Amino acid sequence: MSAGLILAIDQGTTNTKALLVDRAGSPIFRTSSALAIVTTPSGFVEQDPIALWRSVQAVSAAAVQHASSIGAGIEALAIANQRETAIAWSASTGEPLANGVSWQCGRSAAICERLASKSDLFRHRTGLPLASLVSAGKWAWLIENNPAIQKARDRSDLRLGTVDSWLISRLTGTGTHLTDLTNASRTGLMNLENLEWDPDLHQLFGIPVGALPALKVSAGQFGKCTNLPGLNNVPVLAAIGDSHAAMFGHGHFAAGAVKATYGTGSSLMALTPALLPDTPSLARTIAWSAVESTQFALEGNIPMAGSAVQWLGEFLNLNDPAAAIAELASSVGDAGGVYFVPAMLGLGAPHWDANARGSISGLCRHHKPAYLARAALDAVAYQVADVFFAMQSAAGMEFAALLADGGATRNSSLMQFQADILGCPVLRSRNEELSAIGAAWLAGIELEWWKSLPELESMGQNVDRFEPRMKEGEREALYDGWKHAIASVRSSEKGVQR
Repeated sequence: MSAGLILAIDQGTTNTKALLVDRAGSPIFRTSSALAIVTTPSGFVEQDPIALWRSVQAVSAAAVQHASSIGAGIEALAIANQRETAIAWSASTGEPLANGVSWQCGRSAAICERLASKSDLFRHRTGLPLASLVSAGKWAWLIENNPAIQKARDRSDLRLGTVDSWLISRLTGTGTHLTDLTNASRTGLMNLENLEWDPDLHQLFGIPVGALPALKVSAGQFGKCTNLPGLNNVPVLAAIGDSHAAMFGHGHFAAGAVKATYGTGSSLMALTPALLPDTPSLARTIAWSAVESTQFALEGNIPMAGSAVQWLGEFLNLNDPAAAIAELASSVGDAGGVYFVPAMLGLGAPHWDANARGSISGLCRHHKPAYLARAALDAVAYQVADVFFAMQSAAGMEFAALLADGGATRNSSLMQFQADILGCPVLRSRNEELSAIGAAWLAGIELEWWKSLPELESMGQNVDRFEPRMKEGEREALYDGWKHAIASVRSSEKGVQR
């Protein structure tokens, strides 16, 4: 056998990817499997846990076949996963009791409204706003509304977990029930100060403590594979939420590093020297964890980024909606004074206004669809800027640059506009699968392929650099217009983020 490989699984919302990563920390093989999102007549957003597992089986089989074809052995598995999606299954049979409630689903908004008087306590202990995004409300809804889950709870046969826990239980086949601290930090049930499940929060949401997984650091032993052909006894040595894994994969590990992942939504994360005091406009979270230390961070989530571009393309009845919008936008030099605020699901960080709704403003007779397309792309950059500036204020430091990853970063015009609006460089990673790479690097540390973080820093510097070119007066005028557009959609009464 030649030098070993790490199989990194990146289980996302619309697809599952697999990478084989070598000792240079680079991917040598990629494959993916598409996934469906289930939308119910009630407007709920779900995913089939078995479909998630089958997608992992499919990409793993392809990776095993490739490793075998080049005479390489797979030494470890690593998992990066979509966060907050809530799954419930039977401890005795291992079978799901319902479809998973997607992170995108707002069905628990009424539960969050019911608990609104505890919102300050919730945010102080978890670092999160009391919002329907968190897994706790999704599990509470399932327990309150699904008889099969109620019966499993009454029999002490209920297991609740995020996608990492579900996949680990399937991979190991031994009844293992584990989650890492990054995924736990997004459930709304973990106390950030002591890094343990919080019994008061369990009681608040009606979540049985025994149904939840044991807590582990991101890099460590999560069990050995027993359920995938060709991977028998291969250890699972890392599990981490996808946004956190992407932060790690950028290879910047010092406080003040900040990244934005441009996907369906957008997620910004900024590393902090320690756990910062409570801040109402941003989430406090764990970037990653290891036996020796836990790295804390600020985070801001934007519900509609790439999905806003997709929505506009569908609204205009374009073939290949997202690509068509990008092409349209490239035909004009700017948005011509048009602003599109994609608040169709409310506003996320740093505004947290669930009752805000989308708007298009500044339209004149001469405007054509291309200007609206450009406004949709600009809106992605404006929303990122809102969070970026809020993070600088909360952290009390000026960020030197923005690290960028995700599918939309391939649009160089968007990246240049982002640098212009921020007034600082944007460093676009050339690695398209940073979440999988970050997870693989964590497993590699556990394998002792790499002894320290500095060894990984040089591997994360494969970037394209975008320097700000816009004059300060123009930048201020454009951003002031955005702030006015945001103010115009704000509701008089703030609600729970859906």
